Parts: sequence; C-alpha cells; structure tokens
Amino acid sequence: MELLAVLAIALYFAAAAALARPLLSQGAIPRRAALVTGAIAVLLHFAVLFGIHRGAVDLHFYAALSLVSAVIAALTLIVNLTRPVAALGIILFPLAGLFLAIDEFLAPPTAPFRLDWQIGLHVIIALLAYSLLAIAAVLALLLATQERALRTRQLSAWAQAMPPLTQTESLMFRLIGAGFALLTLTLLSGVLFVHNLLAQHQAHTAILSLVAWIIFGVLLFGRRRWGWRGNRAVRMTLTGMAVLLLAFFGSKFVLEMILHRPGM
Repeated sequence: MELLAVLAIALYFAAAAALARPLLSQGAIPRRAALVTGAIAVLLHFAVLFGIHRGAVDLHFYAALSLVSAVIAALTLIVNLTRPVAALGIILFPLAGLFLAIDEFLAPPTAPFRLDWQIGLHVIIALLAYSLLAIAAVLALLLATQERALRTRQLSAWAQAMPPLTQTESLMFRLIGAGFALLTLTLLSGVLFVHNLLAQHQAHTAILSLVAWIIFGVLLFGRRRWGWRGNRAVRMTLTGMAVLLLAFFGSKFVLEMILHRPGM
C-alpha cells in the first residue's frame, strides 16, 4: 500500500502542477490530461484507504482527514467536468496528497470502526455534505480574491484564470444548496440512527452541526429573499464551514489527541 500511496501523492501534485502551468506563463497543458491524472490519484487514494482494512472504514483523526480529502478531491473532479475551475484542483489536490501522506507515513496505526448499515449511511451522507460545503468554502475564498482584484483593478494571472465572477458565485451557491440538503439529511439520520449521543461523545458534534446548518440555512434564505451576495455571502460561508470544522475535526482532535478517548 505504501507504493500506491506514494504514486497517488505524486499524481495529486502532478495534476495540480499541470493545472497551474498557465498561471505561471509556462504554456498550456490539456485540461483533460490534468483531470485524468487527478482521477487516477483519487482512485489510488481510495484503494489505499479501503485496501488497508479490506473494505472497512477507519474514522480516527488522521484517517478521517485522508478520507474527507479523497472525497473532496473526487467531487472537485466532478465540479470541473461541469464548470471548469482550475483553481480548485490547484488548491485541493495537494491537500489531499498531504493528508494521505500524513495518514500513511506519519500517523500511528489504528483499527477501523465496525459500523452497521444505518451508521454507515449516516457517515456517507455526512462525508458528502461536509465535502460539498468545504469546496463551497474554497470557492468563497476565490470569490473574495476575484472581487478584491476587480476593485483594485489588479488582475493577476490567478484572478484572470477564474470563471467570471457571477459564475463563481452561482457555483458556490449551488454547492451550498446541495451541501445544505445533505447536511439536513445528516442531522435527520443522526437523530434516527445515532443512539445515546452522550455515551458516544457526539453531543457537541451534533450541536455544532446544527449551528452550521442554521448559518447555511439563513444564508440560502437571505440569498433567495434579499439577494445576498458578495462579502456577506463569503463571510457566512466561511463561518459555517469553520463551525463544521469544529464540529467534526475539532471535536475529534480533542477527544482522540488530547483526552485519548475513542470517537467515531
């Protein structure tokens, strides 16, 4: 598995470098080739994640970081098939490679959780919701960069490589809408399937996830009712994502790394 991990990491960085070449004025490279390279990296990443435990899923802190980054990288590929945003791959592919490297070569060995199908379904929905909203948060940062470049009239190669401002914003809100719907299902499935939250140290995760759900819900309502956009939308998107980070990875870090308690 170490060889597969090294190859996946190399391909992630190769795909990001290929997408970044036009920004560095080193000539263009076929976008399809970069995305194919990224797709192979994602497949190898999942092969490493599931091959180690013969199909089981490890949700300990570092393994969870690696798994979420693989899902985000996969969704980044899908987004680029419908609405090319090279900057997403430039940012997110190296992060996926980095988290895979940490999990594979630096993290202590851990054992996978044994999940029944209800909890497994809950985890899958949560992963998709988290990943879509994470991509939306990255788009929010890119949107802020675009708006600042337009205001100062200093259009860098990075800003010029982005889609038009309205398209970036539209894509961001589509991802937020899809992520919000999945986050709603995550909360509902958690109520139905996750029993005894206090015993499983999941109460704080549920509360923070609900806070994030409210933030994204208010943002989507404000967008529909009053046309919220620009800096307000960026701030609320980043705030909601920060709360989700605390809900999952923040709580896992405290439980597993500081308190040394098992967590899901």
